[in-house]
Amino acid sequence: MASTAIVMETEGGLDRNEVSLADRRQIVWSSVIGTTVEWYDFLIYGTASALVFSKLFFPSIDPVVGTIAAFGSYAVGFLARPLGGIVFGHFGDKIGRKAMLSLTIMIMGLGTFLIGCLPTYAQIGVWAPILLVTLRLVQGIGIGGEWGGAVLMVVESVPAHRRGFFGSIVQLGYPLGVILSIGAFALTGLMPEAEFLAWGWRLPFLASAFLVGVGLFIRLRLHETPSFQRVKERAAVAKIPVVEILTEHPRTFLKAVGLKVSEIAYVSIVTVFSISYVTGKLGLPRSIILNGILVAAIIELFTIPVFGWLSDRYGRRTLFVVACLFSIVFAFPLFQLLDTRDPTIITLTVAVALSFGQGIMFGTGAAWMSELFDARLRYSGASLGFQVGAALSGGFTPLIAAALLTWSSGATWPISVYLIVLACVTLVAAFLSPETARRQID
Repeated sequence: MASTAIVMETEGGLDRNEVSLADRRQIVWSSVIGTTVEWYDFLIYGTASALVFSKLFFPSIDPVVGTIAAFGSYAVGFLARPLGGIVFGHFGDKIGRKAMLSLTIMIMGLGTFLIGCLPTYAQIGVWAPILLVTLRLVQGIGIGGEWGGAVLMVVESVPAHRRGFFGSIVQLGYPLGVILSIGAFALTGLMPEAEFLAWGWRLPFLASAFLVGVGLFIRLRLHETPSFQRVKERAAVAKIPVVEILTEHPRTFLKAVGLKVSEIAYVSIVTVFSISYVTGKLGLPRSIILNGILVAAIIELFTIPVFGWLSDRYGRRTLFVVACLFSIVFAFPLFQLLDTRDPTIITLTVAVALSFGQGIMFGTGAAWMSELFDARLRYSGASLGFQVGAALSGGFTPLIAAALLTWSSGATWPISVYLIVLACVTLVAAFLSPETARRQID
């Protein structure tokens, strides 16, 4: 009998599947560790885009245009994420969650490691940015299939009244990935500038090989979720999940997309664009903004689970509304506080922006997006909604922000307006989406 044997209980005439406590812990922490590795791989690219790629892979153009080009290559990874969501979501709903998670971590790790091996523009010319963008596509496909599977492994294995909390625990992979990626660049950034640009920037990418090995070992020990087991037992596996979602559940899909756009825009501005803004426009050392992001990520290790727990008590919609209102109110003060050039104020600003502008929705959204879809379509539905929202907002946000900054001759008010508009979109999506906390979802 498998260690994740299903314990059947009856509550009000309904059978409930529950995984043993020991197996639940293994599933949760295995998902967190694997997701941390995936996010590390994805996030070091964003940091490198702001610090080195415009110099090493797009050096023959104007510095401002080079920055925009580097952010454009960053956006490519987001545009590939829906493709990963479709492909891995399809097989995750047909074959199972576990197998897809093992594949995604290998794909992501390979793409990241090879980026660290790439020749620069000075060595092979135009092939350097072409190969860089190609490997960014590989990264995007990997992370596109990763998130849905990791979240579902947990959400489908815990009691209904704890899904928000345990779903948020999986989301800790993001701040942990931030800490690892920023920490890696902070250490290599201690090198002289010439050495950092020559070879030091490669080390965080090459280190991915070791992390992927650890994550893969852990994921291979996971078991399939009770929800998917029941789908297979009922012979209810969807033939083409993405087609069924888009044709029979388009409104649910659009709501899931809307729930994502504000949060991902905020985190893209604070953790990617702000690096270029603070070091370029404000002329401050990169250590100031990197330290601010690092502190914010450490704080999120505590706040994200709290928001997940609160969503179990007060509902997913309530937390999202609070986060959207914060995002609207803080959009203008965000840049005004960065413009003070005070390291302490910048650190606090980044911490507050991430904890509330991103942390509330990120901690709550894992459970809510999963709960919006039936088990037989859940991997595809949650992944596609999450990744399309991320592609539309997160992928283009640093690029749009850089373009708006150039268009406005250095003024940041258009970027703030952009953040407010996206927060309003998510607010509408939250009001239109059903409250799913504590509901049975099988």
